[in-house]
Amino acid sequence: MAYVTTQRAAAPSFFEALANPMASLRLALQRRRVYDQTLRELAALSDRDLADLGLHRSLIRSVAREAAYGK
Repeated sequence: MAYVTTQRAAAPSFFEALANPMASLRLALQRRRVYDQTLRELAALSDRDLADLGLHRSLIRSVAREAAYGK
């Protein structure tokens, strides 16, 4: 004997529809704060300190971007 069931995904509620973009915005703001903080902290280091970390001043932005966004 065979059984067939069908299920439909329920449409998101009004509050769920508002929560998803808000969560995305919150995540974007958190990532931007990590980027800005990393950028500030690395920029405050001397060239010698950066060299000890294996970084050149020209790499600060890419390191901050990777720390925040993983790219």
